[in-house]
This record gives sequence, structure tokens and C-alpha cells, in this order.
Amino acid sequence: MLTREEFKTIGIELFKKAVTTIPEDIKELLESAYRSETEEIAKIQLKNILENIKMAEELNYPICQDTGIPIFFIETGINLELKTIERGLIEATVEATKIIPLRPNVVDPLTRKNTGNTGKHVPMFHYESVDEKILKITLLIKGAGAENMSRMKMLNPSEDIESIKRFVVDTVKIAGGNPCPPTIVGVGIGGSSDYACLLAKKALLKEKNGKMEKEILKEINMLNIGPMGLGGKTTSLKVCIETASCHTASLPVAVNLQCWAHRNASVII
Repeated sequence: MLTREEFKTIGIELFKKAVTTIPEDIKELLESAYRSETEEIAKIQLKNILENIKMAEELNYPICQDTGIPIFFIETGINLELKTIERGLIEATVEATKIIPLRPNVVDPLTRKNTGNTGKHVPMFHYESVDEKILKITLLIKGAGAENMSRMKMLNPSEDIESIKRFVVDTVKIAGGNPCPPTIVGVGIGGSSDYACLLAKKALLKEKNGKMEKEILKEINMLNIGPMGLGGKTTSLKVCIETASCHTASLPVAVNLQCWAHRNASVII
């Protein structure tokens, strides 16, 4: 079992990686979009985004001035002292805020008093039991521009898959340029109202997508919102769906958007 100090060190490294780089698959999708984009303004925006990514990596600076709110996903098949992990990662958040640095984004929801990047229930921790004897820690950074465009709806259970697709596409249409497109679109279907929202956020971390996701992506990219909302055929880079069984009388659907700076990092222990 690792110590609190060791989890702190791991957490700081996750923050450094998450805020200064983006996953290779997202970078490849952006490069592909730049090559295929035909709109001049859209092409310029994609070029700027790619240059921004390169500079952040070379200078070891945050990709975006909004260094987001920290969310940890912890998967394990080992009996662990969760408080030790949480305390270490909370301390990592405080230290990373100072040394990277990160913008202090966390406030009390009522008084709006700033508390740095920690506070009541922040960082957020989500746990999942897995069969493997591992401990996987994933840090997801969520900026406000994209997070504020989240939507959740309780569809009528008699509605079909086309209704779900329409809700997802409409959510992206309503969001427009606010979430700094091209976006990654996370979709949660099923469970309960709160669990569908969590599924949508977890979906952002998926690497593969299927037929339904590709169909939704095609419709989204016909909206002509484009990079940074200035027009073009690249509104979203990918759509990812997570599902859970639900009550026979309900059909919850949630959408969580992530900006092109899809900042996340993982470590497996």
C-alpha cells in the first residue's frame, strides 16, 4: 500500500501531464481535421489550436488559462484505504496549484468565496470496482465553458434511438461556440437522472466508439458550428456513449461536452 506522500507525488505528476498535454488520439483527430477542413477560417482556428498544443508541451505551460476543476476516477480490484488516496490527491491538488501553476477556480456555491482548487467535495472522487488486481487513477480536468453546456433529460421510455440522437445533436447546437469546439461529446444513457450524468462524464474517457456514435458525430458536423464556433465542418471530434440499465418507466439521457483541450491523464499501479 502506498503512503499519502506517494499518492501526493503521483497526483502532482498527473496534474502536470493533464494540464500541459492532450491525449495522442485527440491530437491526431485535430491534425486530421486540419488536413480535411475546407473552410479557411476553420482551418486557421485548427492551425492555432495545434500550435497552442505544441507550445504548451515545449514550454511545459498549461494549454488553457482555465485549468478547470479536478475530477478523479479511481478503478481498483484491491482492498485499499481510500482516505489515504484522497488525502494524498487533495494535497497534490494544493501543491500543483502553486507549482504548475493552476488558476484557483473553486468557490463556495453560495458565497462565491474562492478556496483555491479544493473545497467541499472538491476534488471529486468516483470509484469503480474492477476484476483486475490493479489501482488505476485518472484525472479529468473540466473547464467551465464546456461543463456549463451539459444537459440532462428524462425522455419518455416509449421514445426510440432517433429521439436520443436528436437530443444529443440539439445539445451541441444549443451550445454553439461556448464549449470551445471542436468538442468531445460524452453521452450517458440509462441508470437514474444522476447516474446518467456521471455516465456522460465517464464516456469522455472512452477510446473507441461504435456505429451509433459515428452516426451522431456525422449529424453534429453538419451543423456548421465549426472550430471555436466560427463555421466549418469540424464541430466535434468524437462522440462516446456509456449505458446502464434503467427503470422500465424511465429513459434518462445526459450529455457532457469537453472542449478540444481534452485534458486528462492516468496512471496504473
